[in-house]
Amino acid sequence: MGNNLNLEDIKKRLAKFAEDRNWDQFHTPKNLSMALAAEAAELLEIFQWLTDEQSKEIINNEKEMSLVRHEIADILIYLIRLADKLEVDIEKAVMDKIEVNEQKYPVTLSKNNAIKYSKRS
Repeated sequence: MGNNLNLEDIKKRLAKFAEDRNWDQFHTPKNLSMALAAEAAELLEIFQWLTDEQSKEIINNEKEMSLVRHEIADILIYLIRLADKLEVDIEKAVMDKIEVNEQKYPVTLSKNNAIKYSKRS
């Protein structure tokens, strides 16, 4: 696979992995979304009590970074499976959402400003 992320190849490999184990029956949108949330919570747990500075420094701790990489991978795996089950084109959805965000957060109003668009006066 190299350094390029090919979502279609990953989707096919994950589908085969589930099919080979007869797990497709368990991979409902409900179950996959719950698993996705659980994995995101596991990633959150790694950072939960760290200061902002400590969270930035985690990149220098190989043991912790190994955990971070595994949780990020689990999150992406469940996200790809969920998108596959719901026939969502992730690349298109992401590009569409970036366009929406560009409209909601124009540079002139958003640069150096972390206030959500709905909270602006």
